[in-house]
Amino acid sequence: MITLLADGHEEKVDGLVVPHGVTILGWERKPHGWCRGDACIPAFRAAAAETEDGVDLMRFAGLLGRQAVADPDEGVLAIGEPVGLALDRAPEFGPLPGLRGTKVAVVFWASWCGCRYDLPAWEALHRELGGYGFSVVSVSLDRDPEAAGEWLADLTHPAVVDAEGRIAELYNVINVPTVVWIDEEGRIARPQDTMTATDTFRSMNGLSSERATAALRRWVIEGETGTTARELRASTDDERLARLHARLAAWLFRGDRTAAAERHLAEAAALAPHDLAIRRGLMPLGGVDAFGERYFKLREELEAEGVAIYRPLPDW
Repeated sequence: MITLLADGHEEKVDGLVVPHGVTILGWERKPHGWCRGDACIPAFRAAAAETEDGVDLMRFAGLLGRQAVADPDEGVLAIGEPVGLALDRAPEFGPLPGLRGTKVAVVFWASWCGCRYDLPAWEALHRELGGYGFSVVSVSLDRDPEAAGEWLADLTHPAVVDAEGRIAELYNVINVPTVVWIDEEGRIARPQDTMTATDTFRSMNGLSSERATAALRRWVIEGETGTTARELRASTDDERLARLHARLAAWLFRGDRTAAAERHLAEAAALAPHDLAIRRGLMPLGGVDAFGERYFKLREELEAEGVAIYRPLPDW
């Protein structure tokens, strides 16, 4: 038996090869191929994942355009999100489908980031601009939901915790704070942008919250996005693989399998050294202070290599 991590939950399966007749990730084998709803993978293509003993899960994930990382020694397999989505269409999660017809600012934050102090300001903007058809949706990248909980108590806007990193994967978020604007039709109005709602850490990040919130108000009230960019920055194969190694690392840390977790964290760091959402985000699970010496040493190393810590869009 192994643990399969996919689609935001985990389940036990017989192994990396599952017996014939078992439904996989919602897909069911029919005479003409594997089908899920109206979508089908023809039998001649599905044959690439089928063996005499059953269906190879990693090959099957590949047929779906999803990457997979396995650790047979630890009995776990992680399957990533589908790739090839339209980059101007906002991937749906949690409350988003119910907010169609509303402008939305998706605010990525974490308890291990100073941006947690911005949440009351984002809440104030949510209330101020709600009458114009606007909502904030905040997404915590905390791997431990309890760490985010104390910061969510007084919020009225929709808030979710992305403990498995799925939403960060869908939106290619590599650090926080990151904000994405979504229009009333569910399309990207402004892609990944480093925005703040207060100047609490301006001496560190050099960002003006006054200019950011003024730009947000112009978009909500006047429809002016202030940028020609309308597509999310696509993630690379290495970035997606890094996130799967990070998902395994988080699962292993939670099971007190520290050595194996550190191994997958090292793999993730090698694949995507610039992804602070992974490297800093896993520090608390490994017993490391995410505000401490190791984080600031990491910052210095990245800055020395010319890797940007914050990535605001240039127009404002």
